[in-house]
Amino acid sequence: MRWQSQTLDADDGALPGLTRAGLTRTVQTPEFEGITFHEVLCKSALNKVPASSNLPFQWTINPMRGCSHACRYCFARPTHEYLDLDAGKDFDSQIVVKTNIAAVLRKELGRRSWHREPVALGTNTDPYQRAEGRYRLMPGIIRALTDSGTPFSILTKGTLLRRDLPLLTLAAREVRVSVAVSIAIHDLDLHRSLESGTPAPKARLELVRALTDAGFDVNVMVAPVIPCLTDSKAHLDELFGAIADAGARSAVAFPMHLRGSTRDWFLDWLAEHHPALVRRYRQLYGRGAYVTPEYSTWLRERVDPLLQRHALKPEKPAEPETQPESPHAADPQLALFG
Repeated sequence: MRWQSQTLDADDGALPGLTRAGLTRTVQTPEFEGITFHEVLCKSALNKVPASSNLPFQWTINPMRGCSHACRYCFARPTHEYLDLDAGKDFDSQIVVKTNIAAVLRKELGRRSWHREPVALGTNTDPYQRAEGRYRLMPGIIRALTDSGTPFSILTKGTLLRRDLPLLTLAAREVRVSVAVSIAIHDLDLHRSLESGTPAPKARLELVRALTDAGFDVNVMVAPVIPCLTDSKAHLDELFGAIADAGARSAVAFPMHLRGSTRDWFLDWLAEHHPALVRRYRQLYGRGAYVTPEYSTWLRERVDPLLQRHALKPEKPAEPETQPESPHAADPQLALFG
């Protein structure tokens, strides 16, 4: 891999969490202004999901930690604290890249003890965030899973997935491959303010169409639904209509959770951009991470008829499709939304 005008900083012990993670070098490049990449050598690629989570898979893979998507609401922010980095700006700009993950994964999948259980990607941070265009970790991961006969799923906001669409199409001939796209916000101004590093909603809708045209049954995660900002009937109806027009098979929607340090990071943004809503949020969330049961019921009653109208109602109740690798984000319902 060639980095132009890159800067390398040797580990000076200032980041003990990264040292424990197997740090080999730190990289900065003008192509990713404001972002620092910490390349690590991982010891394992597969993360075991606790049986108590009741999820439809038992294993996950997270090629990176931290995410340049910079979603203010991202559930996975507290996982950066596990590396002695902060859950705010560090999460957006200090990206940990597991450069050897494909080779480690292939070795793990080759063990006699591996039983080809389903594996989920996109469970903590997005495997198709911008850095994947440089590090190209996903093709090796996809090939390793396919060659071993292991079914897998991908959840992403990253339109970079289109690069690997031919590879995924070939993989789907050998194993079960499920693909979901996350589109939480249809309003362009709100998108730019809340998830500035993600592709625009239109680009992600075009990704849904490309996947559908390639033969995949695409599920769209309209999540998180952000109280008082994206939960209006008009916004949801417009978004579900656009998703249906893009050819998606189904869609699901969940209210935003504000767990751990994500709560303060989001509420700081809310106080700056929508101060009139702060009191309402304190009523909805109290001191916890979850909206009140009354709001959850209200949202479900609003969403269900819209899903029916646009023929996007899942055939069976959606289960959370993810589990974070860090105990700092151990709530399985949160793991869809990073």
